[in-house]
Amino acid sequence: MPKLGSFGQLSRASYWWLGVLALVLLPWIVGASGGNYWVRVLDFALLYIVLALGLNVVVGFAGLLDLGYIAFYALGAYSFALLASPHLPQHFETIASAFPGGMHFSPWIVVLFAIFLAAVFGIVLGFPTLQLRGDYLAIVTLGFGEIIRIFMNNLDRPLNLTNGPKGITAIDPLQVLGLNFSKVLDLGFMKVPGLYLVFYLFVLLAIGVAIVCLHLQGSRIGRAWIAIREDEIAAKAMGINTRNMKLLAFAIGAAFAGVAGVLFSAFQGFVSPESFTLWESIVVLAMVVLGGIGHIPGVILGAILLAVFPEVLRGVAEPVQKFLFGHVIVDVEIIRQLIYGLALILIMLYRPGGLWQKRGEHS
Repeated sequence: MPKLGSFGQLSRASYWWLGVLALVLLPWIVGASGGNYWVRVLDFALLYIVLALGLNVVVGFAGLLDLGYIAFYALGAYSFALLASPHLPQHFETIASAFPGGMHFSPWIVVLFAIFLAAVFGIVLGFPTLQLRGDYLAIVTLGFGEIIRIFMNNLDRPLNLTNGPKGITAIDPLQVLGLNFSKVLDLGFMKVPGLYLVFYLFVLLAIGVAIVCLHLQGSRIGRAWIAIREDEIAAKAMGINTRNMKLLAFAIGAAFAGVAGVLFSAFQGFVSPESFTLWESIVVLAMVVLGGIGHIPGVILGAILLAVFPEVLRGVAEPVQKFLFGHVIVDVEIIRQLIYGLALILIMLYRPGGLWQKRGEHS
């Protein structure tokens, strides 16, 4: 028996090391076969994993249907864009002169501020929705998401805070311990492109968020959320402070979205309100539902599938239509939305727990 146990532990450790090696080599393999475009797709897929895991805390664990989740993503992105770009110093010279750095702050300070701001707005959203569930909660959160987007779109007058629909440019790139993620890293024996460095950073973030979610799920807090999701009245009867637990779910989910927003802003170097529409909230929610609501590996699977699928579809749908009909007769975006809707209908009918549902759950 000890030998079998040792062999089993060694085998498990080997699998982990193989997984690490696969992640290290993945951008190189994808870049060599498909070019930098597909490496960017992988980078965005990792951001969507972080977003989906954050929404899963709210929807999957606590059972609170949030259709305005992308607003916290926008808050994180605009926080970094405003405090790590020349926009504010250019338009608010008097205020900027009062700061030693001219309102151009360290990325680490901005990241902490963005997380705090998103979490605070998560609590602000949570308070008026404490007595709401189901459709009513979805409508309120949808309205919150649209309010944030509209504010971002119109706060270019009388004071130009967000630059309106034009967006904010010249945002500082990611920098960690002096390492600039927008430049090639020369190791002497090899050069690592910035896109690959971003991939490794986003992988670490996604793994970190997944670990936090796993610990939350098994903790007293996670069990309290699940009790609220299953039966809020029974949870109250057992002594669970449902108000605080709901607010905590909103705050933690919003904080994850804020982090993802900061990385999106720094990675793109540009933000505008068009990146934070209702459709983006629906896509992230679809990732959670399609993969396996409340199941962390399933949510990760759903995020990868729905982040990569549109790009695969774009590379297939247009050439096929041109080959068959001589021109594109149906826009790829329409086909994508149609397939999303059909996939969600089939999932709800035949596999309500998602593609990768929790063990013990049956469709």
